[in-house]
Amino acid sequence: MKVGIVGLGYWGPNLVRNFQADNEIEKVIGCDKEPERLNYIKLRFPNVELMDSFDNLLLSDVDAVAIATPVNTHYKFAKRVLEAGKHVWVEKPFTSNSAQARDLIELAGKKDLKVFVDHTFLYAGAVKKIKEIVESGELGDIIYFDSVRINLGLFQHDVNVIWDLVPHDLAIMNYVLKDKTPVAVTANGIANYYDQENIAHISIHFKSEDCFAHFHVNWTSPVKIRRMILVGTKKMLVYDDMENSEKIKVYDCGIEMLSSKEKIRKALVQYRIGDMYSPKVIQTEALALGVKEFVSAIKEGRQPLTNGHDGLEVVRILEASDKSIKNRGCLIELEEKEIIKPAVKTFEREDFIKKIRIMSNGL
Repeated sequence: MKVGIVGLGYWGPNLVRNFQADNEIEKVIGCDKEPERLNYIKLRFPNVELMDSFDNLLLSDVDAVAIATPVNTHYKFAKRVLEAGKHVWVEKPFTSNSAQARDLIELAGKKDLKVFVDHTFLYAGAVKKIKEIVESGELGDIIYFDSVRINLGLFQHDVNVIWDLVPHDLAIMNYVLKDKTPVAVTANGIANYYDQENIAHISIHFKSEDCFAHFHVNWTSPVKIRRMILVGTKKMLVYDDMENSEKIKVYDCGIEMLSSKEKIRKALVQYRIGDMYSPKVIQTEALALGVKEFVSAIKEGRQPLTNGHDGLEVVRILEASDKSIKNRGCLIELEEKEIIKPAVKTFEREDFIKKIRIMSNGL
């Protein structure tokens, strides 16, 4: 396969490195209108062909194009890629609104092309392990999902902190809590420096009222935190992405409500505190596995794990969060989840998990 990469700024070089390192990729073409970015790639990756014209890239013999440009340009670039008959990889978030996402999904279906949305964390060994633990029933029924993603910078000029940081954790939530359906969103935040919110808190309500999710994102924190807490009816789990070794910790602790003769006047609470363990996780770079999944999906004629449908679900929640934060935390109900039938055979999750393990052992 031959792949073009549009946008060689912050994330583009990582795409160049991982696509070039994949054995299935014959040629990588980098494209950017800024000469200094082209020179930067030329020095780091001398074997990569370079272009300053998106039009010329589409006229080339590449099979797929990866888009790593600002969010508000994703739709126009991705649509042109699909219209040119090429598969497309789009950085998160997928598009600026759900209408654009639906249009790209439908266009790809008509042309039998693949859309890959780079929700990178879904390929991380820690997130794969969390999903395995949740699906095994070890935690019990999940009643609370809490996420904190804060640091100092990087401010974005085209999107607020919600659109910049929340897509990662929304994608993880949708992936891990596959049986939970989000139905409503509330969001609060503030723009301290210009018209884009730099601090935000988002709450998500599910169809099953026994579960709740909360997200805290911030560009103006003196410390960097990447932490998730999943609370189940049996056990609890903490995922700290800043940890080098013990990224996941499972705690055998919980809360039980005891009945009593005076239960009308007071409730008796019993706390259970047991052992903690940290499971081993795959250390392979998530982006490398994402590239392999993209290539495999194209060759096998199936939907990739992180496809346009997954991108659309994240964008729907981001849109609702924006509406809520502009209306001081007003509850925004989500429309019923749409089912856009793919034109090719659907993705089998169990097969993917096996494939990821094989890929990881080979890297």
